[in-house]
Amino acid sequence: MTENLPSMADADSCLSEKELEVLKKQYIREGEYVTEQTRFNYAWGLIKSKNRRDQTQGVLILTDIYREVPDRRRECLFYLALGHFRLGNYNDARKFNESLLEFEPNNSQAHALRQEIEDRVAREGYIGMAIVGTVAAVATGLLFSVMKKK
Repeated sequence: MTENLPSMADADSCLSEKELEVLKKQYIREGEYVTEQTRFNYAWGLIKSKNRRDQTQGVLILTDIYREVPDRRRECLFYLALGHFRLGNYNDARKFNESLLEFEPNNSQAHALRQEIEDRVAREGYIGMAIVGTVAAVATGLLFSVMKKK
């Protein structure tokens, strides 16, 4: 069942502006009669964009598909997790990814994404701690300097 989902490297790659434009034109051309496949493809492309606004729009479209089309939920879970991951919404990314793993505990793509999420959270946590540590050191230095002058 997992063969329809991409590898983590493919899933995390970006589409070019030209590739995204092809999907957008198809989406617009179908207008009010847009098919679920076209909506899904466009949302997928938006998530794979480098542009944060596009990624957000992709997540919104996928959320609608997830709610409206039960047969697409499995695919939507992975791409919703990926979209939230790319947006830095790690709690939401975890939530969707864990939902997919509940249905498919052996899904290698979801396991790879889980590891990416955890790695990113840890890395950003370390960066945050370093910033806080630097600010604290500077504040201590300033305080010490002020106290030394008195």
